[in-house]
Amino acid sequence: MRRIETYIVDAFTEEAFKGNPAGVCFLDEALTSQEMQTIAMELGLSETAFLLQQKEDNKYSIRYFSPKMEIPLCGHATMASSKVIFEKDKTIKEINFININKLHIKTQKQDNEIVMEFPIYNTYPQDTPLELLEALGIESVKESVFNRETKILLLEIEDHEILRKLNPNYEHLKKSHDSINGVLVTASSGDSSYDFESRYFWPWSGTNEDPATGGTHTFLTKYWGDKLNKKKMRSFQCSPRTGYMEVELINDSKMTIKSNARIVLKGELMI
Repeated sequence: MRRIETYIVDAFTEEAFKGNPAGVCFLDEALTSQEMQTIAMELGLSETAFLLQQKEDNKYSIRYFSPKMEIPLCGHATMASSKVIFEKDKTIKEINFININKLHIKTQKQDNEIVMEFPIYNTYPQDTPLELLEALGIESVKESVFNRETKILLLEIEDHEILRKLNPNYEHLKKSHDSINGVLVTASSGDSSYDFESRYFWPWSGTNEDPATGGTHTFLTKYWGDKLNKKKMRSFQCSPRTGYMEVELINDSKMTIKSNARIVLKGELMI
């Protein structure tokens, strides 16, 4: 029997049972993709991260699985993984992760928060099917764009109150489009503490709603940075669980996400 040290961590929050819960599994040896997929299905969280330490200090390969498929890049599971490593060894100040696409992701401990370096992606105009808007319960959009790297459709709407009240028909939503991984809906924030808000729905490739999503900020940050003419912004994910992060555009290709996480469970998987 193999025993795998496993955690559940709520990311993009400082409170238990808020933010986005992620599974974090520390591997002594590599698992097959099917084994990791099965574990992710068993845990049933939006994503589970699988970490395998490399020969170099504080360097890990990292792979992410939703209950449905492998996800190349996941912000909240990276934040969750970093939180556990920093808690296990409080002398560590920096971690380097390498994902399935050989992308190097550096995270740092900064006071009581965690800062992650992520790539910046662009968006391009794309029409939205009327059926998708009806499934979301949205009457009109200000802008509809698409990110190719993540295959996510971004919709900006006028009112953050409408955003907070969205209650999609997920069965109809999934049938309304056949070539995206998810749809991100965003609006400028009515709260002076934040610049913009968002919610992410992804029944095509994961759970119905991802409560707090770092990966979408790889293109959402540039989108709002261009609109607001800002480099540093505060983002609020207004899902029922909520989540927050501070984002900053460092240069044309790199951005940072700063937030925190809370470990809520530690145990062993036995397979």
